[in-house]
Parts: sequence; C-alpha cells; structure tokens
Amino acid sequence: MFRNCFFLSLISIVIFSLNSRAQAAFDQVYRNQVFIPDIHSVQLFSSGSVLSMPVLSLGTDEQLVLKFDDLSGQVKNYNYTILHCDADWRESFVMQSEYLDGFAENPLDDYALSFNTSMDYVNYQLAIPNQQVRLNYSGNYILLVYEGNDREHPVLSRRFFVLDQQVAVQGQVKKATFDPFQGDNQEVDFSVLHRQLKIEDPFSEIRVVVMKNRRWDSAIRDLKPIFVRDNELVYDYDEQNVFPGGNEFRYFDMRSWKYTGENVDEIGFYQAYYHVRVMPDEIRSNKKYFEYQEMNGNFTVESQDRIQDPDTECDYAFVHFSLAVPVPLVGGTVHVFGALTNWTTGKGTAMSWDAAHKQYDLTLLLKQGYYNYEYVYVPEGATVADETVLEGSHFETENDYQIFVYYKGISDRYEQLVGFTQLNSRSF
Repeated sequence: MFRNCFFLSLISIVIFSLNSRAQAAFDQVYRNQVFIPDIHSVQLFSSGSVLSMPVLSLGTDEQLVLKFDDLSGQVKNYNYTILHCDADWRESFVMQSEYLDGFAENPLDDYALSFNTSMDYVNYQLAIPNQQVRLNYSGNYILLVYEGNDREHPVLSRRFFVLDQQVAVQGQVKKATFDPFQGDNQEVDFSVLHRQLKIEDPFSEIRVVVMKNRRWDSAIRDLKPIFVRDNELVYDYDEQNVFPGGNEFRYFDMRSWKYTGENVDEIGFYQAYYHVRVMPDEIRSNKKYFEYQEMNGNFTVESQDRIQDPDTECDYAFVHFSLAVPVPLVGGTVHVFGALTNWTTGKGTAMSWDAAHKQYDLTLLLKQGYYNYEYVYVPEGATVADETVLEGSHFETENDYQIFVYYKGISDRYEQLVGFTQLNSRSF
C-alpha cells in the first residue's frame, strides 16, 4: 500500500512538473533576440530586398532569408524550429504538425567560412519555406536557432509573419490633431475594410498592432474601432494612435577600408583588427528639423572595395561612438539604438559616461556596411526607449508605420494575420 501511494505521488509530481513547464513555454513572450556574444549581423528579410519586412503571403512561392555570422570561427551543429504565436508573441495552443508541413526541426547546413578577413567568422543562411518545411497557417511566427538538440537554449530568435490578406487596410499619417507639444507628433488613422471576412464581434475577434519603424517596444496594441460601419472598422482617434515624430536617423558609411566614408572620422588597423571612429555627435533636441534621406534605422552589409561576396568577405570593425553632453543624464541610461543593436537597449548597447571629455562613449563590433542609428534615453524601470530627449521630435520626420490586423473567431484556436500594410509619413 505504501509503495503504491509512493508511485502515485511520484507520478503526480512528474505530471505537475511537465504541465508547469508546458504552461511556462506558452506564457513566454518571444522577441528578436541574440543570446550568445558570438552571433552578429542578424538579418531576416523577404527574398530580393534586404530592407523589407519579413512578411510572407500564404500559399505563394515567396521566401524569407535569414543571415547571420558566428564569430567563433567554428562550424557549429545549428538546427532551427518554427513556432506559431498569437498577436502577443506567445506560442499558440496548436500542434506544430498542424501549421508546419514537413519536419518540426531541421539542420541549418548552408554556411560558408569568411575569406581574407582579419576576424574569422562563419556565415549562415536559411531560406523559409524550403523543401524541409512549409507553413500552413497565417499569423505570427518565431524562428529559433539552437545548437545540437538544445532547443530550450536558442542562440537567436527572430519574428516573422505569414499573411492571408482577407481585409484591406487603408490609412494615412498626419500631424497629430491633438498635440500639446505643438508639432512634435504624428497621428496614424486607418480603416479595416472586411467585405470578404465576416466579423461577428469586432471588439473581441479583431486585434490591431501599429508599429513605427519596426520598433516593438513602442508599438500601440489592441486599439478598438471607434466606428463600426458596413464592412468597415474605423480607427480614427486623436490621442491613442499618436507617436512622437522623432528625428531622421543618424548614419555613417563604413563600406570601404581605403577611405573614410560619410560621417566616419577615422579608420585604423591596430591590435590585429579594424577600428572605426564615427564623427563625434551632439544632442539634436534643441535644433531645427533638417531633412535628408536615410533607412529608418536599418543597415546593409556591403563593400565598395574589390570583393566578390559581401556575406563572407566583408570584415568586422570595432566602431566607436561618442555623444557630447554637458552633464550626465540621471535616472536612466543612454543607448545607441537601431537595427545595428537589434532594436534593444540591453547592457551591450548602454553608453558609459566619460567625465573628462563630457561625453557618452560606446564601442560596437559591426560588419562592413552602411548603418543608421540614433541615441535614446531609457528611464529606470521603463520598457520604452525615448528618442526625443537626445534627438528631438518633429512632425515633418519621415517614418514608416506598419499596421497588422489579426482575426480570431469565437470557435477558432489561433489568431490569423488577415491584414497588413505599411504607411509612410510623407503621404500627408
């Protein structure tokens, strides 16, 4: 009797542990992250356009391309898996065998060693979908890359989207209607036209996400339609859909080691590696708006030197940033921000205060190319980076806005991505 009770108790503990781990997995919010220091230059984009959003149309031959470098210089046994997520980027309660055709886990075996570079690395590439795996459902997806069979400890994760365009999204970006800051902000008004999609309750079945320049930290979520018309949901708010206009991104051109590109102060080669000093920067929050073209925070890997393959022949450099500030900012941290830092504000992107020169400094290891960036301030305990403190904000600034529309009917088990569009502030 005692033995039976012991085994029943043991089984109960095991089941409880498994259920707890499963629940924790479904509660996890997946983000664009790099988990080990050897991984650099991660890009995920629609095939043919390195600056495009990672969005696939369901049931087409479109592909996404993942690229990254492993600076250990050693070929690793990397594998990958793909998980379907809800609009909040938590794993959906759907079996992988339902939304994936093929194998749930696959090897990442397309790699090449760097050639004629001061810093050795291995360049990995992956196209999705491929012969091993195809995607059956629309919605949000997370791509996890991990070594060996250690799926619970990925080396990187990347968000992407599969679109089943069942609704049309029409909108405009304009100077904010209600703007107490007198011209700093931009307002995103839009409508969802759903003639082909029957919606019983738009307040519970539809979710929208509005994002500026692919920044997830400042995304506006779960707006409810202000008007419900015949086959149209109207999101025409005055305050809830407002973003700071911000400023045009700073940039520097590091496409050659033979000459200093635009906004590059110095190129040197010492201690076996390249070093690049970006032109010293100043605060722009007290300056007037100045228009110029940039890439809204993105970067490209490319070279103007004589090479054949930028993926394996572009070298790395230690890039030194400096921002002149009269006094250190208290109550928070200053960061270099953009796609070059994965749009994150962790310890590796935080600048240090140099009291002797009255400036903030940071060194990043970056691959040869053309880069956008900005400086942001993150107050203690905050989750949203504030670009207005150091960069200023203007309603004239050119920005891209992404709008995602998700649908989940009352009897559905997962959220579909039924609408997507990208608006540009130059339209107003």
